[in-house]
Amino acid sequence: MAETEDHTHELACEAGGCHIPVGEAPENIPEEELLYDLADLFKVFSDTTRIKILFTLMGRELCVADIADETGTTQSAVSHQLRTLKQAHLVKFERDGRNIVYSLADDHVYTMLNVGLSHICE
Repeated sequence: MAETEDHTHELACEAGGCHIPVGEAPENIPEEELLYDLADLFKVFSDTTRIKILFTLMGRELCVADIADETGTTQSAVSHQLRTLKQAHLVKFERDGRNIVYSLADDHVYTMLNVGLSHICE
């Protein structure tokens, strides 16, 4: 770490890497278990079919057949991806008579999609 003329310390690259002085590391790093949960959540967004399904469900409820038609995906593939999305608490479902309709689980899903899209469009 280098000391400047005004006696403040700057981060310096030594021994092949940048180092944060001990005691000054961020305290806002979540617990390890939460980090794994967050990583698992982001993994769900790694599949374009799942992302298409989420965008298709924005602001509405649809059955598997309608989701398949709108995404150009087979009903079998949609059902498989919906299972993953349900396990991640990104979509919810309810029975409407004999049909099951799906929708986004909550406004956080909408926000995550829009923030992600805004980030890559910058």
